[in-house]
Amino acid sequence: ILARSDLGMTPGKLAAQVAHASLSAYLKSDSKTQKIWKRDGQTKIVLKAPNQNVLFEFKKIAEENKIPAVIIKDAGRTQLEPGTITTLGIGPAEDSLLDEIVCDLSLY
Repeated sequence: ILARSDLGMTPGKLAAQVAHASLSAYLKSDSKTQKIWKRDGQTKIVLKAPNQNVLFEFKKIAEENKIPAVIIKDAGRTQLEPGTITTLGIGPAEDSLLDEIVCDLSLY
C-alpha cells in the first residue's frame, strides 16, 4: 500500500485510508488470489509516496504486471478536501513481484 507523505494525515486518518486501499485491492483480486492471501496471513506493507503522481506511476506499473491496483480518494468529511487522492492499494500478488516493483520506496 502506497500512502502519500505530503498530505500530513494524522495517524488515524492514515490508518483509515490504508484500510480502504487494502480492502479495495483485495476485492479487485480474483477469488484464488484472495484465498491464498488469506491463508498466508494477509500481509500488508505501507510505503511512502511523496505525491499523487507517484501513486499513478505505480498504478500503471502494477496494471502492466496484471496486479490489482486501486487509487483511493478521500470523501472529505474530516481533514482533507473531497476527492483528495490519498493511497494506492496494490496486490495481493507474489511477494517477489511486489518487491521488484516497489523496492525503491521507504516504509511509512
